[in-house]
Amino acid sequence: HVQVVESGGGLVQAGGSLILSCAASGDTMCIQNMIWFRQLPGEEREWVAAYPNDGSLSYRDSVKGRFTISRDKAKNTAFLEMKSLRPEDSAVYYCKVDIIPAPSPVQDLCAGLDRDYWGQGTQVTVSS
Repeated sequence: HVQVVESGGGLVQAGGSLILSCAASGDTMCIQNMIWFRQLPGEEREWVAAYPNDGSLSYRDSVKGRFTISRDKAKNTAFLEMKSLRPEDSAVYYCKVDIIPAPSPVQDLCAGLDRDYWGQGTQVTVSS
């Protein structure tokens, strides 16, 4: 299995910055993508930024130019650097890791794993 733990959330004023961390452990050789989501109260969870194994970064439009996703593959950790924060960025931020699907060179090592794993989330609150 893969365990995912987010950290780094907190309260910040509008215009401020935060860096979130997502640490994965366990069968980390099976990780394909590390992705950040967020969820506002009463709303659907939405995708924020993704860092696949091939390095093709992607961002939702509302955070482009303000958020930067990075990944330390040796430490199995992803980061989300958030700048110029806005009150509408306030949400619980979640990290999801996708497992490499079969067929793959590691399919025997990764057999029996779920398709993805989520962390418990970290709260980000941006005050106006």
